[in-house]
Amino acid sequence: MRSRVRLFGHSLHQMLIVFPLGLLATGVLFDIIYLARHDEIMAAVSYWMIAAGIIGGLLAAPFGFLDWLAIPSGTRAKRIGAMHGGGNLIVVLLFIASWWMRDTNYSPTTAVMVWSFAGAILALFTGWLGGELVDRLGVGVDEDANLDATNSLHAHHEARHAHVIGK
Repeated sequence: MRSRVRLFGHSLHQMLIVFPLGLLATGVLFDIIYLARHDEIMAAVSYWMIAAGIIGGLLAAPFGFLDWLAIPSGTRAKRIGAMHGGGNLIVVLLFIASWWMRDTNYSPTTAVMVWSFAGAILALFTGWLGGELVDRLGVGVDEDANLDATNSLHAHHEARHAHVIGK
């Protein structure tokens, strides 16, 4: 099932999700370093990584939702997509809670970090669900995909799919 919103022939949602996943995971990593070393700089880095990850997640979500709307009802893909999207909404909310409760000097308490750690654990599951959607169920995959497919920017390919962003 081809993605509804594409940039230069590729799913925009799949391009955007790498940012929140990487930024939020890095925020948790810096929280762990902060716990181990009590280095205030690590707390500040985590704070801003989480802030950027939240923004990235909120930017990626609408494009995933548009793709989900195109999935036929009653399919496994529709159910997995609902769990993936709903779970990622909870992930972002957990990180928002962790970010919002941090001090003005960025130093999080252990209780505050529990929210981001829970979000990271849930993101492992929702990320797997996203992989299941693409790799197993073919959501967001071009119907012409094969080992010898033409370039995504190929004129013939783009002419057949005129609703592509970035032409």
